[in-house]
Amino acid sequence: MIPHPIIHHPFNFSIGPLALTGFGIAMMAAFGVAHWVSQQVLAQRGDDPEIMHDVTFAALVGTILGAKIYFAILEHRFSALFSRAGFVYWGGFIGAVLLCALVIRLRKGSFLRIADGAAVGIAAGYAIGRTGCWAVGDDFGRVWNGPLAVAFPEGLPRTTAAIMNSEYHANLPASIAPDTIMSVYPTQLLEVVLGLVMFMILWRNRRHLHRSGWLFGFYCVLAGIERFIVEFFRAKSDMVGPVTSAQVVAIGVTLVGVMLLAWRRDGRAALAPA
Repeated sequence: MIPHPIIHHPFNFSIGPLALTGFGIAMMAAFGVAHWVSQQVLAQRGDDPEIMHDVTFAALVGTILGAKIYFAILEHRFSALFSRAGFVYWGGFIGAVLLCALVIRLRKGSFLRIADGAAVGIAAGYAIGRTGCWAVGDDFGRVWNGPLAVAFPEGLPRTTAAIMNSEYHANLPASIAPDTIMSVYPTQLLEVVLGLVMFMILWRNRRHLHRSGWLFGFYCVLAGIERFIVEFFRAKSDMVGPVTSAQVVAIGVTLVGVMLLAWRRDGRAALAPA
């Protein structure tokens, strides 16, 4: 451990009987900003932004269901569905896409056109949402002794040597006391920065003249690459051979994005009716 790592304390506060966590506040802000940004992009591209009211609600429900189901599968226990933990991003993303596709179909809209507008909003919401992970001390990185290392004595979970060994395969030497608080990579903040970079890239390309679905494919490629890289710094828990389960999904999402980019590369402009 470094002599004086940055010590993290969770951001929580109460209003009367109502307890608020930084994660909950960040999630509300993330969905609000994603909704607003998506509406702006859809309007600029000549689509009806009002459909986002239904789409955002579907995304919220799909995110919760997908994230919890994915978490229960990873944990191999049904009871994980009812825990407060386990809002896994990839599960939430897949659940949101599926439910939003159903809602858009029922509204007789074009999924690819709406997905293009929503892609920019998703990137903005992702960056904000990751501040919630930082606020509660979740989704931190592997043990690290660098100058920006952070210790999470009250994290979810705490970064003790015992927990880092048992849950994250840290392989720390037995000479380190089990209750020693270890310093780690602040990967939550790295994901905030990368989320903002994705948002800026997509925002700059929001009027791109490829066919509808191209921009959503671009998001999938960026998001997949971002997560694949970040996983090398995050504390590892669910391994699939030499990579994590999140990296496996990231590869799949990236491939879907590449196929969309190739499929929707030529033809009518995305700003014209699909």
